[in-house]
Amino acid sequence: MKIIAAPNAFKESLSGSEAAEAIKEGVLKACPGCEVICIPVADGGDGLAEIITEALGGKEHEVVVHGPLMEKRSASFGYVEQSRVAIVEMACASGLALLANKQKDPTKTTTYGTGELILAALDKGATRIIIGLGGSATCDGGIGMASALGYRFLDDKGNDVQPVGNSLLSIHSIDTSQVDPRIHNTRFEGVCDVSNVLTGSSGASCVYSPQKGADSEQVKVLDEGLVNLAKVIHHQLGLAVDDLVGGGAAGGLGVGLYCFLNGELQKGIDLVMDLIKLEDTLQDADLVITGEGQIDYQTKFNKAPAGVARLAKRHNIPCIAVCGSIGDSIEELYDVGFTSVFSICSGPMSLDSAMNKSYGLLVAQVEQVVRVFLQARSDD
Repeated sequence: MKIIAAPNAFKESLSGSEAAEAIKEGVLKACPGCEVICIPVADGGDGLAEIITEALGGKEHEVVVHGPLMEKRSASFGYVEQSRVAIVEMACASGLALLANKQKDPTKTTTYGTGELILAALDKGATRIIIGLGGSATCDGGIGMASALGYRFLDDKGNDVQPVGNSLLSIHSIDTSQVDPRIHNTRFEGVCDVSNVLTGSSGASCVYSPQKGADSEQVKVLDEGLVNLAKVIHHQLGLAVDDLVGGGAAGGLGVGLYCFLNGELQKGIDLVMDLIKLEDTLQDADLVITGEGQIDYQTKFNKAPAGVARLAKRHNIPCIAVCGSIGDSIEELYDVGFTSVFSICSGPMSLDSAMNKSYGLLVAQVEQVVRVFLQARSDD
């Protein structure tokens, strides 16, 4: 019996690697002789850098950068010396999880630290930089990141604006004279799990800023600021970004990568599955177990478990998802490739309790799932 453990991170609870180990432990409780292969996945959010760095045989490097509120903090990036590939997770420098609830305010936060991580990768000698666009605390259109790399954003009097969301409406022009020349010889890839455009009802501010602490008036101001940024970019750089798929990722950092670094935007799970060679690992597997914090109908839109399920379906392998909570309309997932979906919650419990006990709960639920799977196989 060969079972693949390929979960995403359980946000703010378990890393992808920890979730995979819990799945393995649960499988072996039900089937001690089973071969269990742990191969955690990511889609642009939590765990991307760790997973890709390990898959490519790289090392993590820690540097001091500015955080979402320009505070000094440590952050790390992955680097593969042989191929000169760096892996940056923007959430490590500019992530929502770095802030206390009372600090969350996307009008005041910046992606400047993400730009500093990119600079550190360039200093290492990177010629290809992969940037995960999940978990941001920001809605600055990428001007913070670009400022760290030498771009200057000026108001109508020629003064530099502060590289935060609240300054977007004040931008009148962009000075590119001091941009780090190394970016022109570097391949940048932004990876994300969303397809939102920059502005409007489906844009970065309207959809995600409330989750980052914005009130209704701030959501409006930020959206208007992103509209202004798009106009300045079009006028000065000749790039139309209004309909860029994924441009609204990470508070508009998707557009920032595209415009300021000539970056490509990719579906995170597709890139990750290719880099970790998941399809090769799936060969001859009897079962695939995936999961993440919540599974619902939105999971089918480029989320990591859906990518795993689609691949399993292609090889006619059953795929079971085990998650923290089950949301609405999961019946829409069966055509994607999911055989079934289970929650780790064994009874009524608070979110804090479920998160604190998530490792043990995941082990216990996977054991039960595998026991049912083995009985079904024996009945056949």
